[in-house]
Amino acid sequence: MAAVIRRAVAGDLEAVGRLGATLLRAHYDFDPQRFMQGGADAEAGYAWFLGTQLERPDSLVLVADDGDAVIGYLYAGIEPRNWKELRDEAGFVHDILVHEDSRGAGIARLLMDAALAWCRERGVPRAILWTAAKNTHAHRLFERLGFRNTMIEMTHELD
Repeated sequence: MAAVIRRAVAGDLEAVGRLGATLLRAHYDFDPQRFMQGGADAEAGYAWFLGTQLERPDSLVLVADDGDAVIGYLYAGIEPRNWKELRDEAGFVHDILVHEDSRGAGIARLLMDAALAWCRERGVPRAILWTAAKNTHAHRLFERLGFRNTMIEMTHELD
């Protein structure tokens, strides 16, 4: 069965929390100085946070459901004009992750297509995202979807 992309509901939060914690830990592995460590409560923390976003009109939490389980998720939002970041209102894709056993089947593209459609429906002029410098698989996906490099985050540790 092909995955169905749908809005997340409260019953999805445990699964989405596990996926979010996987994303958090992957980023920590990319650069433990830049990204926070997941810790033992990462799944519950992520589930709690995304639960606070489910009913917000300016937030979107999607899941990819294969009929048996949630195999991926995406979290996005509409961000207002930001003088600090020198940009107008934009859709912002904060998180996307597909379970490793389901990768390569186009699930991430389906999630991204749904998020971009949601942004278009809200009339925002563009969508942006950040991706870890070492996450080259994600870079290729985002480039295929028409994203281009516009900023480079640089970090300097102060300790």
